[in-house]
Amino acid sequence: MPMTWSFSGGAHPHGRKGTAEAATVRLDGFRRVVLPLSQHAGAPCRCLVAPGDLVKVGQRIGEPGGFVSAPVHASVSGKVVAVRKTVGFSGARIEAVEIESDGVYEMHPDIAPPVVTDRASFVAAIAASGLVGLGGASFPTHVKLSPPADKAPDTLLINAAECEPFIASDYRRILEDPAAVLAGILHVMHYIGIPRTAIGIEDDKPRAIAALHAVIDAKAAADPFGPASHVEVVPLRTRYPQGAEKMLIHAVTGRTVPSGGLPHDVRVMVLNVSTVAFIADYLLTGVPLVRRRLTLAGSAVRSPANLDVPVGVPIGDLVEAAGGFARTPGKVLMGGPMMGVAIDSLDSPIIKANNAILALDEKEARIPDESVCIRCAKCVESCPMRLMPTAIDEASRRNDLEELGTFHCNDCIECGTCSFVCPARRHLVQSIRNGKAQLRAAAAKAPKKEANA
Repeated sequence: MPMTWSFSGGAHPHGRKGTAEAATVRLDGFRRVVLPLSQHAGAPCRCLVAPGDLVKVGQRIGEPGGFVSAPVHASVSGKVVAVRKTVGFSGARIEAVEIESDGVYEMHPDIAPPVVTDRASFVAAIAASGLVGLGGASFPTHVKLSPPADKAPDTLLINAAECEPFIASDYRRILEDPAAVLAGILHVMHYIGIPRTAIGIEDDKPRAIAALHAVIDAKAAADPFGPASHVEVVPLRTRYPQGAEKMLIHAVTGRTVPSGGLPHDVRVMVLNVSTVAFIADYLLTGVPLVRRRLTLAGSAVRSPANLDVPVGVPIGDLVEAAGGFARTPGKVLMGGPMMGVAIDSLDSPIIKANNAILALDEKEARIPDESVCIRCAKCVESCPMRLMPTAIDEASRRNDLEELGTFHCNDCIECGTCSFVCPARRHLVQSIRNGKAQLRAAAAKAPKKEANA
């Protein structure tokens, strides 16, 4: 397998992974959860419950709205007290189910390991589990497991890079249960028919690399001709955003996903390391995705930690249960400092794809004022997609749709590297996001104009 070990561009933000050696702590006892019915890319779910209903852990409360969608399950047992609109992680208003916990965490009686015998039943089981990509993208996993027949993957690529500062939840998943990681990989290889796997992981994680090697080598020794002998651990240069899908594919396989393309265009399937570990757990237990491992960190947090909590716990309740704030937070992010989404309320709930909560104190959260671009080209040199962020920024601020297209605005992966390296503190990523919104709005209007012509 050709490897380049890294990619062009990128940056080296300080890791600040102070929780890396902190074992994951399970937290329960929360009095309520709020479960948005759209925690995934694609169509929102249709609500299956009403206020007053009693529910149990694992019970389906949201029915998928289409193939690109994922069911939502109760993460606690108790009473549904409200079905209401809330502000989702994307900023849109979405429907959510609020459950008052009875503190018992009683499992729904229908929970049982799924019967999986072939590819179709495997994909159906994963769809029923509610699994979305646990690296943060929230794309329904069963859709990823269903590539076009003419683009069947020859490589399964496991994303274990975890390149964002502060976040250590994937790292802890590897250290604490590497056997589940391997088991999930072998299930995907077997049922989807993928002949080989590469686990891409940055070389600043030697303990995780050793843990993966140990379980793979033991499995391969027990069955020298089995699929484990085709699983490879690939240490990569520590460089942000090494974990971005297109960067990882290029670094590990040497293949380049075309503009506007997807991994299956280069015969690769990419899954997050925690995603495959969940697959192994689900096939053993039948318990759907109702809990989330995440890192709680940042300068405003009293006791940074890696936590295992029910999906839907309000962030304020989670922080309080974990020790509270040491300082007044100036900003709270879902995710890391490079690509995380700022929330406007501590009532916002933990969602399936939420791998970290980062709370920064007021000093660290302060955003510097922009100044005029000095044409240093640092953003161009560092862009992993080889774009010209400063040109896209200018086009976005002018609402120049033609130039936004010329400079491939939609190819930006919003990694934040350009903003990180900019000495003028230009709000480049925010501007590029605005440019993408302008292009979407123009595309939405175009068919209407043609229809009225």
